[in-house]
Amino acid sequence: MKRFLAAILRLRAFEAFRYREYRLLSYGQVSGNLGTWMDEVTRGWLIYELTDSAVQLGLVRGIQVIPFLLLSPLAGSAADRYSRKTQLIAAQTANGLVYAATALLVFTGEIRTWHVYMTAFLVAVGQVFQQPARAAMISDTVPPEYLTNAIGLGALVFNVARIIGPAAAGALIVVSGTGGAFAVQALFLFLATAWTVQLRPVRRHSDGGHKLHKESFGQSIIEGWKFSWRSEPVRAGILCTMLVSLLIVPFTTLLPVFARDLLEVGANGQGLMLTAMGTGALVSSGLIASAGHRLPRGMLMLGSSMLYGFLLLIFAASPWFALSLAVMALAGLCHVHSHALVQTVIQSYSPAEFRGRTLAIFSMGQVLTTVGSMLIGALSLLLGARWAVAAMGVAGSFAMIAMYVAMPRARHIK
Repeated sequence: MKRFLAAILRLRAFEAFRYREYRLLSYGQVSGNLGTWMDEVTRGWLIYELTDSAVQLGLVRGIQVIPFLLLSPLAGSAADRYSRKTQLIAAQTANGLVYAATALLVFTGEIRTWHVYMTAFLVAVGQVFQQPARAAMISDTVPPEYLTNAIGLGALVFNVARIIGPAAAGALIVVSGTGGAFAVQALFLFLATAWTVQLRPVRRHSDGGHKLHKESFGQSIIEGWKFSWRSEPVRAGILCTMLVSLLIVPFTTLLPVFARDLLEVGANGQGLMLTAMGTGALVSSGLIASAGHRLPRGMLMLGSSMLYGFLLLIFAASPWFALSLAVMALAGLCHVHSHALVQTVIQSYSPAEFRGRTLAIFSMGQVLTTVGSMLIGALSLLLGARWAVAAMGVAGSFAMIAMYVAMPRARHIK
């Protein structure tokens, strides 16, 4: 087993795993992501069992957006001000306790609709504080030359959990009901905490960290926004994330319409399209992990986002299911390329004392997917699903072209 692990670590794609602290951080990420992706299925199934309402499915997801909008700046400032390890441990443990409490309510038959909403909100609060702390710790655990590799491996872990987690939740619901699934989610979060506890303290702050402790939280949040605007690479990365999240990613909202009414492949076809997208995402993660340090980050960040938008035009016009599957795979590849490279750029160009805040703003940008989903839904009522997806794709691509022209330094980011 040791020889096998040593052989894996010698592969270029797994270079970051040579560092003990990064390995522990990744093990915790695997466990935490499995619990989070299981919750995507378990919580939706539970609310539908309780209410038999499709509207409630959307509302329970919508309430989880609120903490990201309100608390992300605070979470980022805390990650820069205090111990990121402590923040991550506290947030993971809190989410594990929430999942355990939900499981107990289900097992005892005391679960009510308001419990589902309240625990959804609390879980989202925990995730808000986890994300900037964990993301910023990547730069704390590997040398700068391995940062792209480490982020690529993180994307790989995320997408593997994205495939396994929902399937595991579905199987557990069949065997033990939603209570059993929530109990397993709690175990995964506690396991994530067990890995994180083993991390050694990492010295990361320069003199800027001492200055941060003298500022109020409000001042530190404002300084984080100011830095993000002043630094063109960071500004470009955040703007790219916001535009892709608002205009391109939401096309998946209309997949049920394409699967049932336009391509006539049913729910199984929709599942295959999502699997194809996940497969493309896995391939992209592997490419970034193995060759990311040699890639021109700025050019690929903008180029992959631009191509992502153009792919929506092909998907919107496609009359064939096979072509749609191929486009979905390419879309998954472009999505992860864009996302991972943006995160690499932000981390590379953010000093240690600002990294938590810039990554929190990055997380806030991703929340715009919810706004985009409402927008594309409204467009589909006016124009039909095909034209709605095409319009969003055109808007997203032209937004990337505008960035390419207006921010020449962005395309030369190394």
